[in-house]
Amino acid sequence: MVYHRRTGETRFAPRGYIYGTMQALYLLALDPIAETLADPNSYGFRKERAPADAIEQCHIVLSNRNSAQWILEGDIRACFDQISHEWLLAHLPMDKTILRKWLKAGYMEQQVLYPTETGTPQGAICSPVLANLTLDGLERKLREHYPKTTTRGQKAKVNLVRFADDFIITGSSRELLEKEVQPLIEQFMRERGLELSLEKTHLSHIEDGFDFLGQNTREYKNKPSVYSMLLAYLSNVTSKSKVKPIRMTQSGKSTWKNA
Repeated sequence: MVYHRRTGETRFAPRGYIYGTMQALYLLALDPIAETLADPNSYGFRKERAPADAIEQCHIVLSNRNSAQWILEGDIRACFDQISHEWLLAHLPMDKTILRKWLKAGYMEQQVLYPTETGTPQGAICSPVLANLTLDGLERKLREHYPKTTTRGQKAKVNLVRFADDFIITGSSRELLEKEVQPLIEQFMRERGLELSLEKTHLSHIEDGFDFLGQNTREYKNKPSVYSMLLAYLSNVTSKSKVKPIRMTQSGKSTWKNA
């Protein structure tokens, strides 16, 4: 059993490794289905999509003069560890017997079998697709409540940009995001056994900027004129956690440390 620690967290999570040949075969069929069901602005763990595409979409929805001024920075607490098995078995379009075996495989440590009652298999090649299938539908839910073809939807200026379990949602006001949109997201997450991380979920004004995918995006106003510019830089968290190149020690093992 291998334990890994997520960036910015102190806890370690077990990572189990499942033999992936059969998973790869099933993913040949499941991947195209996941693509047809995916939210338009989901960018994580999808072919031909990258973090740069998500940042570009942020620029598209925030750079116009009449764009939304408020952003909800969302983070899901232990997303891969907490996804409901019952929800996956009820909603995923694949063989339920095989899926149940993947989810309930558990992990061994010191000759003791530990069961897995929630979450997707950490480190398995199927996990990203299962997580995306779980979270897809959030953008459709927001669009149902705030259709762009209606006056209410146009005034709300609600847009979602998601990369895996990190996402931002734009809105016309702090009150809209706090009192209407966030409860909607929390309900969506609860149905899937998930919850937002209160420590990492924030409301920000575009002039103060927000961190997303290692970049800080912010509107800079040119006070003598009426124009403004939306720029994205490496966030402080990213720039302070640079990793030095791997070097070989006399023992032949690779070592590294934070800069």
